[in-house]
Amino acid sequence: MEKKKQKWVTDYRALRKKVDDIASSLSRQHAAHLMCKKGCDLCCMDYSILPVEFYFILDELKSGGFKTENLILTDKDTGDCIFLKDHACAIYESRPLICRTHGLPLLYTNNDGEWELSTCELNFTNFDFDDFSEKNTYPQDTFNSKLFLLNREFIAGYEGEENYGEFDLLPLKKLAKKL
Repeated sequence: MEKKKQKWVTDYRALRKKVDDIASSLSRQHAAHLMCKKGCDLCCMDYSILPVEFYFILDELKSGGFKTENLILTDKDTGDCIFLKDHACAIYESRPLICRTHGLPLLYTNNDGEWELSTCELNFTNFDFDDFSEKNTYPQDTFNSKLFLLNREFIAGYEGEENYGEFDLLPLKKLAKKL
């Protein structure tokens, strides 16, 4: 299992680095139109993530000695991210991929198979949306597909108590309960 674990950890870390590199490039490219800054938490909610990402983050937080004492642990479904503390992310360095792309122009295929662009309502208020292209948007489906395939490998070798299917998602708040 150790060799399998090392592979998915290495592969997830490489995927996260690629996402961070693209996000950084797009942030620089669109700096004049991004209102995102520390304290803005409009996008922060209790997302659910694939098991591969969940367990990577869990391992990273445990090995870093993350403490949950400053978090408000509740079973109430408020929709807020449990790791949001004073309008800042308590796990910023370990945050999921979806959180790493917040605020950026996201290009994805909708349920009708058509390309759709998503941006934060606070960003790109004075921007001609016709100026968006493949070169200045984040290709969300590409990275979601890579994450999905990595998750498939992860759950095939997972030896924990739970049995996961390839479409199972785990809420972020469950991370705090496992720390």
